[in-house]
Amino acid sequence: MAQINPHINFNGNAEEAFTFYKSVFGGEFTKIIRFKEISSPEFPVPEKEANKIMHIALPIGKNILMANDVPEIMGRTNENENRSKISIRAESKEEAKKLFNGLSVGGQIEVPIEKSPSGSYFGMFRDKYGIEWMVDFDPKNGMETIVK
Repeated sequence: MAQINPHINFNGNAEEAFTFYKSVFGGEFTKIIRFKEISSPEFPVPEKEANKIMHIALPIGKNILMANDVPEIMGRTNENENRSKISIRAESKEEAKKLFNGLSVGGQIEVPIEKSPSGSYFGMFRDKYGIEWMVDFDPKNGMETIVK
């Protein structure tokens, strides 16, 4: 079966954000590529962009969370967009609470993590980097609950 691996654009702080995510999820980066590593005469990279992240990957379970910094020449990423969220299906209530509490530090909680009307343990927030997350644990079947 296909996997879905979220990819996030950042405005120059991808490495900082991913170091934070790694502190919550654990694991090791499988790849870090900086713009200076892909610089060439055909694709020159300005010095101020050289150390920014062209690609970073952090395995989380069977999936991979990926990101990059958007070069200034391409404009800024809208950090207040609300078209998408990263949804985490936890394996236990304790794991859901740990991930929610860890990732939401410094962010804005939209829905506190607690028992939802459907019986799942659910919470939603925007982290300190502007990324929106949903954390869910459904004790009935372990499947992600869809919130409408």
